[in-house]
Amino acid sequence: MKKALFLTVLIINIFIGFSQTPISATIAYQGYDETQAYIGQGEYQIFIDNTDGVLDKPIIVIDGYDPGDARDITSLYSALDYDGTNMADVLRNEGFDFVFLNFPVYTRSSDNVEVDGGTDYIQRNAMILSELINQINNQKVGSEELVVIGPSMGGLISRYALRYMEQNSIDHQTRLYVSWDSPHGGVNVPIDLQYLLNYFAEVNGGNADLQAAIAATLSSPASKEMLIDHFSTHIQDGSTFEQDPSILLPIGATNFRDAFQSELDAMGFPQQTRNISIANGSSNGTIIGTPGMEILNHTFDVPNVNDTTIDIELHFTPLANQTIEVTKALTINTTLGFPVTVADFSASSQSFSYTDGLDSAPGSKSSIEAFFGGGQGNDLIIELIDNLQQSDFSFISTISSMAIDNENNIYNSIDIPNTHNTPFDAWYIPTENEYHVTPTDQNMAFLLPEIRNQVASNVKTEFNSAFKLKTNPVTNNIILTTNNDYNNVTISIISITGKNIITNKFNNVSNIIEFPINISNGLYFLRAIADGKTFTKKIIVNK
Repeated sequence: MKKALFLTVLIINIFIGFSQTPISATIAYQGYDETQAYIGQGEYQIFIDNTDGVLDKPIIVIDGYDPGDARDITSLYSALDYDGTNMADVLRNEGFDFVFLNFPVYTRSSDNVEVDGGTDYIQRNAMILSELINQINNQKVGSEELVVIGPSMGGLISRYALRYMEQNSIDHQTRLYVSWDSPHGGVNVPIDLQYLLNYFAEVNGGNADLQAAIAATLSSPASKEMLIDHFSTHIQDGSTFEQDPSILLPIGATNFRDAFQSELDAMGFPQQTRNISIANGSSNGTIIGTPGMEILNHTFDVPNVNDTTIDIELHFTPLANQTIEVTKALTINTTLGFPVTVADFSASSQSFSYTDGLDSAPGSKSSIEAFFGGGQGNDLIIELIDNLQQSDFSFISTISSMAIDNENNIYNSIDIPNTHNTPFDAWYIPTENEYHVTPTDQNMAFLLPEIRNQVASNVKTEFNSAFKLKTNPVTNNIILTTNNDYNNVTISIISITGKNIITNKFNNVSNIIEFPINISNGLYFLRAIADGKTFTKKIIVNK
């Protein structure tokens, strides 16, 4: 019955193409500031494989934080481009099917309120994903379990949805959960920038356009759930923009941030899936800029106001246990022939005693330029961007993306499992800070075998703890040494697209493994599976 229904749908789609399909959750969610629960709405699109044309190996990709639905499903698909190819194209050629879930702007029928799905409550979007999982499981042909990939906030949505389904005895039929640079411990937007925007939105009676922009982004439900430091909590009673001098340490939005993190921590991670993580922040403590650094010091002419300027100065959050002025906006008028202070705004920030400030931490990068969308034709914003001394900032710390729960110094190098705990079964962490949710040859070489189900179940080990590679780059031979005894060892050379190039098996290994290779120069991964444990190392072939 199910197969006949799907084949009917498939025939229809041959003629009309797989288009975007609306979907509504069947479970309502009531947000922290709402008086009742509401049903969330989304849209999805199925991209059938290029082999048998049957929905039988579904991979669901969930959109993340997306104000105004600037990133549609076509953009989501294109975001998987890397090294001249596309991950979805590669896997569709191998028989996998892709389903992309988007959260558009829609008008809620129950109260005629416009909802920006891309910034709505994470929990409400998770209920939409739960319904999509049910529908895809009902539509698919065969018994293949799902792969669920959550980039950025999509990783929180999918984590919540899968765990919610488990806790409520709803069979999600999912074998692999992929968290891709997701903020399990929160996200950062520089507080100096938040203060500055709020000041200009509220001063002198307020700027309605800027207020609306802040409401749609920084003060959206999703932002207030995720942001570790939120400007609203620092505002003095009785004011809309002046800082309370007694609240300088990072603190999330009242009634949002702590409540969400507590709920997420209490739920934990899915228990019936293999959970893996891709981080885009560095593993070795490499920082972004420096704590406390000046990122802007510029004088702006005030448009349409003669002889008036604004001196703006911005700084990253400071070193541990230090307090500095991070935002300053001084408005000067010289109509009288000498400078007169018209307005003087400043705000300070203090860092915790145990870690330097959020802005420079090892983590995935975003940029102030990206935050402003490149300026979007606004001359003042373009002038601000052009005069930045540092645009990149730490968006999601590596500690956050790896959900490490026993480290409060976000600047420390990652040492799993010796020092740091992570809930993930396997992971990829680069040595350099990359831009948020960037696909690379290296993280795709990690992810593709996972999706293909080609890896052993236990990979929580470091290559160098078991084997030593005699030379790297290598030329004509792979030579490994080990101080351990292994009954069975399988050595594979894997291309950067995740395909096996060479596989050799060895028995009763106690000292050295050596075998010839005849492959082209380039970057590869060397995988050793020894007595059920998997060890992986990047190698360079240079003959």
